[in-house]
Amino acid sequence: MELYLFALIVLFAIAVADLIVGVSNDAVNFLNSSVGSRVAPRTTIMIIASLGILAGVTFSSGMMEVARKGIFHPQYFLMPELITIFIAVMITDILLLDLFNTFGMPTSTTVSIVFELLGAAIAVSIFKISQNGQALLSLGDYINTGKALAIISGILLSVGIAFVCGVAAQFTTRLIFTFDFAPRLRRYGGLWGGMALSMITYFILIKGAKGASFMTADAVAWINTHTWTILGAGFIFFTILFQVVILTTRINILKPIVLAGTFALAMAFAANDLVNFIGVPLAGFHAFTLAKATAAPLTTPMAALQAKVHTSTLFLLGAGAIMVVTLWLSRKARTVTQTEIRLGRQEEGLERFDSSHLSRVMVRMVTGLFEGGRKLCPIAVRRWMRDRLDAEDYLPAPGYDGKTPEFDLLRASVNLMVASALISWATSMKLPLSTTYVTFMVAMGTSLADQAWGLESAVYRVTGVLAVIGGWFFTALMAFTVSLVFAFALAYLDGIALVGLLALVAFIIFRNFKIHATREKADREIQRLDLKRVTDIHFAVRTCFEHSGGFLEKVSGDISTCFDGILAQDRKRLKQLRHETSKLQRWSNIIVANIFKTLRLTQQADLRDAGKYASVILALQEITESMRDLILRCHVHTANQHSGLLPSQKEELSDVRRHAEALLRDAADMLLARKAFVYREIAAHYVNLKETLDDLDRKQIERIRSGASKTRLSILFYGINNAVLKISEQVLHLLTIFDKTLTLKENAEVDAGNGPSPAGQA
Repeated sequence: MELYLFALIVLFAIAVADLIVGVSNDAVNFLNSSVGSRVAPRTTIMIIASLGILAGVTFSSGMMEVARKGIFHPQYFLMPELITIFIAVMITDILLLDLFNTFGMPTSTTVSIVFELLGAAIAVSIFKISQNGQALLSLGDYINTGKALAIISGILLSVGIAFVCGVAAQFTTRLIFTFDFAPRLRRYGGLWGGMALSMITYFILIKGAKGASFMTADAVAWINTHTWTILGAGFIFFTILFQVVILTTRINILKPIVLAGTFALAMAFAANDLVNFIGVPLAGFHAFTLAKATAAPLTTPMAALQAKVHTSTLFLLGAGAIMVVTLWLSRKARTVTQTEIRLGRQEEGLERFDSSHLSRVMVRMVTGLFEGGRKLCPIAVRRWMRDRLDAEDYLPAPGYDGKTPEFDLLRASVNLMVASALISWATSMKLPLSTTYVTFMVAMGTSLADQAWGLESAVYRVTGVLAVIGGWFFTALMAFTVSLVFAFALAYLDGIALVGLLALVAFIIFRNFKIHATREKADREIQRLDLKRVTDIHFAVRTCFEHSGGFLEKVSGDISTCFDGILAQDRKRLKQLRHETSKLQRWSNIIVANIFKTLRLTQQADLRDAGKYASVILALQEITESMRDLILRCHVHTANQHSGLLPSQKEELSDVRRHAEALLRDAADMLLARKAFVYREIAAHYVNLKETLDDLDRKQIERIRSGASKTRLSILFYGINNAVLKISEQVLHLLTIFDKTLTLKENAEVDAGNGPSPAGQA
């Protein structure tokens, strides 16, 4: 029994870690709408969400049944076998969830726990069957296949239902209120607020109360018999309250609705998903306690686990406290939240995902369907709907921290109302509905209905949604497979396997922590470049050129790495550099997008100078394409195991490298520090580079004639030189534009009496 007592302690220790990684992934479910709409300062949002979690954990008692008897029949297992199942499940869960958190992908903790229980139970059942000499067909006696299939089908069905409900609710709401919803909110906002809060109250405090650990049978029965009375009274009370608030104050009633919805969804999350984190350890604890009370604890079947067990409220509150602390401190929670917010934001901008063939096909199909539907709809109805859904003048108010919200409060309120209603209803029915699936698909549905997926961003957003949904299937497959393997290992190797698996967990989590820190740093660098909304054209121009300086600094570093790789025939270094070319492309795209935003700020009198911005765009694109071509040529040459550069070619390319790096380094310094442009210094690097390349052309021709340089080697040599020359030409062109812009700006400031700019002083 000492070994299983130790295993039980390990089980609870892993449960604490699982709570941390689980909340980091599931925080997106209730923070997405409030954070995306910036309804209040982040501290206020976090306090409300924390209170919702603490209230919700007391509603989870009924859900704990799933871990004990939802997937397998406990009467056919012994306590040691159940402990083996539970440890395999928890180790798999923490590894899988932490992996998704590291890459900022929301996944379902419910799906993971269900398939982990299924995989581990099958493994232990097969082990038990082989030990007892039974036929494999008897596996069905051990697994609760009917319940497992019902859970899985219910989870998958929730994806479609949530998306359709999100589209329908947001489309109807937007038709009523439009994007300019403030005037209409004053007319019938009271009815909207009454309906929203009465629904939240009904699904959370009434339907969800059935599973609360402190609710008596009489209280639940009274609530069930007076449901419509309570619901109607809530609607009348909240409608009158909100209408009075609208008429007598300047309070935006959508803010208390969104904050109340955040509380409600946090409560629903805790009520529904707590079983995913502590249900398995509590089941192990109950199995150990029941076995210890028998005369033969290691050989007594666990039929007693079929009975209903009332979970202690202290256990639940302790788990809730850990969840709240994680919510405040976890950086991975913010990473996962940002993924969903970016996919649903109203405006186009920096996209995390690239387009894919499948997303392009889907966008074309949906566009075709909409075009066909338009022809069937009367012109008058189309015109009316177009006017009601016109988002051209959409301009959300700045948030509390001065930043622009990703979407407005009206959409945020719909997200929360629909998602909390669906999740709370499932909780009351004791169905382990995936809160992640529901909230994510509702958010994507409302985004589609709000025309957030315009033609400029649809393929990227659809790719992101497909990537997340694909990750859900990956979750199910990996949860089942890994837990099955771990359970087999524990069944055959006992303590040795347990120690080995714990070491594996520690190593992988530490490695994931380092990967996340690196990705987070890179993402901050990219996000820092995005100007989002700007109103000061001088600030925008200055920032664009400073970002261009950082871009050239990055190009200089990549050229240095590329030359190191090709001169040393280092395939791995070039392969890594090739994988990072997308970062350079994203950097260039952001600067180009910022330039477009700057162009929108130009006055009619400034349009004669607007051509210089187009020249900057062309220069950046040429530099990026030439850099990509240079890296690709070098990597392909080494990957194909072609012969390396000749000693004479290496020496000559070192001269080319020296001139190119000097030009890029000085150009980057001038743009970053906004120094006065000195043409002769920069041009001297270019002249020296051009003369060097002309001389190298003659030497290469001699090598070709003598046969010293083979065809592929010659192609590589000329390709490198040509790419470096193009980059240098465009950098020189970029600096020429920078000089003209700075001079114009300085003259304008002098004429206005502001004195010379810092660049002029330099």
